Amino acid sequence: MRGLMVFGRALFALFLGLAAMVADAPAALSAEQTGPVTGLRLPRYVSLRYDKTNVREGPTKNHRTAWIFQRAGLPVEIIGEFDTWRRIRDSEGSEGWVLASLLSGRRTALVAPWRKTDVLPIHPKPGAPQVVAQLQSGVLASVKVCQSGWCRVFGDGFDGFIKQGDLWGVYPDESF
Repeated sequence: MRGLMVFGRALFALFLGLAAMVADAPAALSAEQTGPVTGLRLPRYVSLRYDKTNVREGPTKNHRTAWIFQRAGLPVEIIGEFDTWRRIRDSEGSEGWVLASLLSGRRTALVAPWRKTDVLPIHPKPGAPQVVAQLQSGVLASVKVCQSGWCRVFGDGFDGFIKQGDLWGVYPDESF
């Protein structure tokens, strides 16, 4: 009976410890994390290296292909790492696993994919009233630099600045 009481106390202490960890979870999640394989920031944005990129349900080639990306350069967000695999999220919120060798550190972004039919201005300088181009939502752009709420983007037929909040592929407070 005494052994059972000691076991019960130990179990209760374990429960209290778990409860404290759960209570601290939001604080732990808000802190910047690093990937266990690369040591790089998680989450982080990268782009697809190839036109055909298989996204799998799990981190092995034995896992079923969930879907296939058909365009190189699309931005994706790395949200996890396991061995040579990266867990990614796309602009629509879908998640899956991709081999790290199929990803590139080149920064790209989609122009406001959530705005479906909008057209957004590209300026010659941050905040300038002049417009050098207008991009439809969903356009893929290479990102050269972001700072002070503006990003310099370029692509076929355009080069200029867009508000950082109008891009999917960069974080709101990110500077580079």
